[in-house]
Amino acid sequence: MNLLKYTQYAYLVAGILFLIDGTMKLNSGDSNAYIILGLGVVAIGMFFFRRKFTKKFDQKNNNQ
Repeated sequence: MNLLKYTQYAYLVAGILFLIDGTMKLNSGDSNAYIILGLGVVAIGMFFFRRKFTKKFDQKNNNQ
């Protein structure tokens, strides 16, 4: 279960990398830039979702 606390940061790193790659492709005129930027936004959203879920799970375990 300890691994789940660290996987949320993988989403954050992937999201940042997608956003950087998407902006570079957007500046060069690539047509796939919007898809990559969308994946970056979804990955960062998953980071916040997983962080909230992990905190809720920890609070539930501490109360029992």
